[in-house]
Amino acid sequence: MRTGDSGACAGRKGRGGSLRIVMLGHKRIPSREGGVEIVVDELASRMAESGLAVTCINRGGHHVSGRQYDSEKRKEYHNIRLITVPTIDRRGLAAVSASFFGSLAAALGPWDIVHYHAEGPCAFLWIPKLAGKKCIATIHGLDWKRAKWGRFASWFILTGEKTAARHADAVIVLNRNEQAYFLERYGRKTVCIPNGVTRPRRAEADLIRKRWGLDRDGYLLYLSRLVPEKGLRYLIRAFRKLDTDKKLVIAGGESDAPDFVREIKALAASDPRILFTGFVQGQELRELYSCAYLYLLPSDVEGMPLSLLEAMSYGNCCVTSDIRECTDLTGRWGFSFEKGNEEALLAVLQDLCADPGKVQEIRAGAADEVCGKYSWEDAAEKNLKVYRRVLAKGRI
Repeated sequence: MRTGDSGACAGRKGRGGSLRIVMLGHKRIPSREGGVEIVVDELASRMAESGLAVTCINRGGHHVSGRQYDSEKRKEYHNIRLITVPTIDRRGLAAVSASFFGSLAAALGPWDIVHYHAEGPCAFLWIPKLAGKKCIATIHGLDWKRAKWGRFASWFILTGEKTAARHADAVIVLNRNEQAYFLERYGRKTVCIPNGVTRPRRAEADLIRKRWGLDRDGYLLYLSRLVPEKGLRYLIRAFRKLDTDKKLVIAGGESDAPDFVREIKALAASDPRILFTGFVQGQELRELYSCAYLYLLPSDVEGMPLSLLEAMSYGNCCVTSDIRECTDLTGRWGFSFEKGNEEALLAVLQDLCADPGKVQEIRAGAADEVCGKYSWEDAAEKNLKVYRRVLAKGRI
């Protein structure tokens, strides 16, 4: 049982007469392939632990960061029933095929609530709707804006957004910007439920020292997927000009953008201070968060970045682009620069590398700020309230 979970969903019936929920749209759980997977894991686990009947529909195919991260196909996890649907394991087709077959499974199953996560999979939301299911859509970001997608993928994702806006019984967004977007573009009211975070235990540099020669405060950390909209091009260019003996650690897996990954690795090749770790998880992940001098997220587009929430929960001093999805989280406990402005990013990094006292001052308040405001227990309870409202009243 997760710490603090016992009362998160109190008051519902036990498994015999419980609300029956199915979630889909993620790649698979358990997994850290992306933020959607973490959200589904956290919400579904808490709901299942409280006695609700929860099923998650996983993709087939391989982990986006490599076959070495594939795990055995499970049928249960944290009291969650797992179903794996057929998936065409090719770039551009995996999400579409898994969403189609997942939607068929959702339509044919015994569930009271079908909960879609992310925009693209919602393109098939009409299938369980035709079967009389109550359908919820959580928008994890305006994904069609992301630079990694080609024409067909962008069309598919935008179709999912339109379908969710028009046909979902409830639409959940993660921030006020997306709430305003849906109201202005579609005239659709939404429910804002931010993601959560759990206060972690900080770790010492052990595995990361042995594997990569990293020590506490000896590196700046980027930890997220390697995709164009995360701002890696100008992060690398800015860092190459930075006067510091600290390293830049770029930790994260590839995600449907192999040409971009080759480009940024070539851009970084001339600077021996830049280290690519690949996908990380477990103890290495905890140590990287715990021992970084700065955490960097120079994104052009975000929904509600879980990596930023996690970095702050470890007490990191965070530097982000000035998009509201980031600055609304950091508040006064972080630093920002003009989105896309390489020289502005360089100036912030140079100032902070020269002033450890300023970094320490931010660290002192970052964890308390984020852990006090964002809770997975609260997010799970708010999602359940949406389910109950939909079942009682219909579309909201």
